[in-house]
Amino acid sequence: MAISYEGNILKMKSKLGDVVEYSLPLSDVGVPMNELIGKKVTLEFTGIINCIATGEKIKKSYGQGYSYKAFITLAECDSCIVRPELCHYAEGTCREPKWGEEHCMIDHYVYLSVTDQMKVGITRHTQIPTRWIDQGASYAIPLVKVKDRKTSGLIESEIKKTMSDKTNWRKMLENVVPEIDLYEERERIYEEFGDLFDEYDATDLDDDITEIKYPVLEYPTKVKSLSFEKTPKIEGTLMGIKGQYLIFDIGVINMRKYQGHYIKLSSS
Repeated sequence: MAISYEGNILKMKSKLGDVVEYSLPLSDVGVPMNELIGKKVTLEFTGIINCIATGEKIKKSYGQGYSYKAFITLAECDSCIVRPELCHYAEGTCREPKWGEEHCMIDHYVYLSVTDQMKVGITRHTQIPTRWIDQGASYAIPLVKVKDRKTSGLIESEIKKTMSDKTNWRKMLENVVPEIDLYEERERIYEEFGDLFDEYDATDLDDDITEIKYPVLEYPTKVKSLSFEKTPKIEGTLMGIKGQYLIFDIGVINMRKYQGHYIKLSSS
């Protein structure tokens, strides 16, 4: 049965199950993407971009979907979102104190995840396991829960001196997943960075490793990146979805990168 949708892209929503269930928000519609895997799919960029914060029409987006004005003024686009240890809320210079209170002055987790390698990361307590899915992790476990984003960032910044906090997205999409004992690694980190964890109670952590399986028929052996700038009309067989990437037989595209782009999606 032929389908057709159109609207402004937002990052794909996900739900953890036996395999991750994805939906792509296009305006007010959530397109059930898992149903399209194995089918011919067309994504056509119309040339229209709208800021995901204000809705205004813009020529170019910044920070995955914002106008330049929004990018330099909104708290959600500040540099401390990428480097939370630089949070300046306590100094009274937060761009939007209310936003900071709602998103940063709440419980955060520091965690270990395995994408193409083991990495350390942080996320709000409301974003587990969403954050792990978005980065394409195959399995993950929390290290510690703290009361605010800055504290989680300070802990992460110390641990990442001896461990990566990055993902090689190409290897992640090739499904290069090393076998790592996260329980053993967590104990090693507790021992090596004991001073960071002394004041926290680990007994309220979920002790289970979260395993994540993605809806992919076939992973690429060589990753080719697709973009709407170079290819406004992308046509191919959808082979799967991992992280925020659609995996086609002709290449892969990061849908989160194109938030705010107005596209037409069809499949027959």
